[in-house]
Amino acid sequence: MSETVLDVKGMTCPLPVLRAQRELRAMPAGAQLRVLATDRAAVKDFQLFCRETGHALLAWSDEAGVLSFLIRARGPA
Repeated sequence: MSETVLDVKGMTCPLPVLRAQRELRAMPAGAQLRVLATDRAAVKDFQLFCRETGHALLAWSDEAGVLSFLIRARGPA
């Protein structure tokens, strides 16, 4: 399955999560969103966001200061 990439580098909390939330709302269940961010607070923000919303945080990594989050959109509520 292909993934959508959302580049929010340079944005600070809470903008990365808010932008991701908007993208995920428009995506079908099971679709994947990769978020690229530079705000260190995004690690905890995305972990909490996924736990609270039911989206799955499949993986995250830090490469040269760029955080990458792979999120699978949840199914219908």
